[in-house]
Amino acid sequence: MGAAPILPGFHPDPSICRAGKDYYLINSSFEYFPGVPIFTSRDLLTWRQIGNVLDRESQLNVSPGITGAGKGIYAPTIRFHDGRFWMATTNITDVVKGHLIVHAEDPAGPWSDPVYTSGAIGWDPDPSWDEEGQCHLAWADPRGGIAHATVDPVTGQLLSATELIWQGTGLSSPEGPHLFQRNGWWYLLVAEGGTGPGHAVTIGRARSITGPYEAHPEGPLLTHRSTSHPVQNTGHADLVELIDGSWAMVYLGVRPRGEFPRFHVNGRETFLAGVDWADEWPVVVPDRYQEPRPATSFVDYFGAPELHSRWISPGVPPISFCRFDGSGGVTLTSGRRPDDREAKNLLAVRARDAEWQVNVEAPAGDLSLIVRIDDAHWAGVERRGDVLSARAVIGPMDQTLASKNGIPVGVPLAVRAVGSPQQHGVRTGPDRVELGYLQDGFTVLAAIDGRYLSTEVAGGFTGRVIGVEALTGQARVDRFEYSAAASEPAAIPDFSEVQP
Repeated sequence: MGAAPILPGFHPDPSICRAGKDYYLINSSFEYFPGVPIFTSRDLLTWRQIGNVLDRESQLNVSPGITGAGKGIYAPTIRFHDGRFWMATTNITDVVKGHLIVHAEDPAGPWSDPVYTSGAIGWDPDPSWDEEGQCHLAWADPRGGIAHATVDPVTGQLLSATELIWQGTGLSSPEGPHLFQRNGWWYLLVAEGGTGPGHAVTIGRARSITGPYEAHPEGPLLTHRSTSHPVQNTGHADLVELIDGSWAMVYLGVRPRGEFPRFHVNGRETFLAGVDWADEWPVVVPDRYQEPRPATSFVDYFGAPELHSRWISPGVPPISFCRFDGSGGVTLTSGRRPDDREAKNLLAVRARDAEWQVNVEAPAGDLSLIVRIDDAHWAGVERRGDVLSARAVIGPMDQTLASKNGIPVGVPLAVRAVGSPQQHGVRTGPDRVELGYLQDGFTVLAAIDGRYLSTEVAGGFTGRVIGVEALTGQARVDRFEYSAAASEPAAIPDFSEVQP
């Protein structure tokens, strides 16, 4: 059990809170705009996105291009206190300003413009309140360990000196702190071991919020390191007390595939576990909940006058380059030049399944449909007039893999990820990414090994997204379909002799 995420795809660093019967969960978003997706649920297994916390340029400063990758929003925390929702996070792009804090009466928004905690430098902030109503802020400090100060969350002003209160259990990189009270104890939940194979959830407790903290005598609350569990890199957790008085934990993990060293492609995902208490310590119960079956497939005809909250763009607001005329479809204003490598106005969604297919109907304009980790690791189909080309950018390599001319503009573009047969001793990647179009079924122009679009190759903290972008001029998209399973791999025709 515990092998299926409640939020599949690039949804790392989960934080959760409860307000009455409803649960709310948010995730890191890094360089993508809008920032901090927010979801709601009644059963902890079925989640519905209700918006994004940071959805205005006055709230979020991120940058496109490879220099913006890996920056932006790190490890937000959501809390409900005294009838109001609060979210604290760090925008690494503006880290010198301190952490940012916003609030809202309605978690679906609008959220306030941010205030900054000048003088509190680090990442992964966590707001909590004591019994007197004083707000405390904990965060990962560059000096190593977890820092603390009291703060006015409305203004961001620090009300005390900053001090290190715990340096963790001795594993590397203590971060992602969450403070909470129970039965006279303050608990400090942290992530340690780095967000890779050594990742772990650890915890300490103290009678005072500033310590001294004693570590759990039995070591990490949760880790899958050095195991054969299909979910690895487990860590960065948050706890929530349920309406019946029981407890649960959300945490991140990845699902690597392929042969050694194995590769994860959809980023760090959000998982769920139960929590019991023994001797005033939490105990994780991994198999308390049934396996979730989130619905990931969708079709978007862009009929509404605004974008669904699932749509994101690296470094720029999607609404800045999307135009609606009320007749359905969306017009994408000019994006990158055809020979450029870096996205300029990419309208994208997160890949959420091990196998999937995306079909795009675009009746006008030159455009690209790509699968992307970052601007140095992507592959896709590009249409210029009646010529379709399959292109891959992997680090310094930028290559047109195949082309075919004479393709009518009305023919849908398509990309998909299909599983690679796992054979012991054979160097298989996690999957195969196929690039093509729909004409008498899926016609493949070219395919690449999915390892080249994985975190293990690209680095960074995100996962695959699939997006469309106009090339030079405008392009119109009438239909974008994401299906949660791809068909069997097709034979790849040889178009090597065909010139555009």
